[in-house]
Amino acid sequence: MGMKIQFERPDGSSCDGYLSAQQASRPGVVVIQEWWGLNDQICGIADRMARAGFNALAPDLYHGRVTEKPDEANHLMTGLDFPGATHQDIRGAVQHLKKSGSSKVAVMGYCMGGALTIASAVHIPEVDAGVCFYGIPPKDFADPAMIKIPLQGHFANRDDWCTPAAADGLEASLKACAATYELYRYDANHGFCNDRSAVNYDPASCNLAFERLQAFLLKHLA
Repeated sequence: MGMKIQFERPDGSSCDGYLSAQQASRPGVVVIQEWWGLNDQICGIADRMARAGFNALAPDLYHGRVTEKPDEANHLMTGLDFPGATHQDIRGAVQHLKKSGSSKVAVMGYCMGGALTIASAVHIPEVDAGVCFYGIPPKDFADPAMIKIPLQGHFANRDDWCTPAAADGLEASLKACAATYELYRYDANHGFCNDRSAVNYDPASCNLAFERLQAFLLKHLA
């Protein structure tokens, strides 16, 4: 449904991405990858967002590298320049959608992409809303208390990486700064929206989360 494109970063260089679009006037969504890279599963989420009526762009933060091996994925994530990914690749994707006709643009992401969603909500002025799935960045990189845009979060009760305690801490920060937010918890494992994971995928929780994010984005991007 979508296609590979190149878009301009704020520093003038280019970044590859996967664009799945409806029409120029539709709201935009930047879809941020998990630690596996810009794989078919993330492209599929962009396509699903397009079918729901959004212009979706997934930037390639690993610049062509994709893996199915956890050790290699951890290596790629550890080596990622998170400030550069936030301020250049993701911000460039947001700006591209706005220049292409989407008057409002949200950022959404999973696992590593969830952490980068919060970072984007803190650091990228053009972002209008964020939807975070089971990922929280270090506070010294992106303090959730600085978020000024609507944020929705989805977290798993059986998550040993982005733990329930971490989700509690995020919610406390959002409450303390009187942020506009929604936070949902699911009786599922980390990665419950990844339909490529036989162990973690929970279709009921995933579909419920998608219904909630769609309603949230339609409300805040209208």
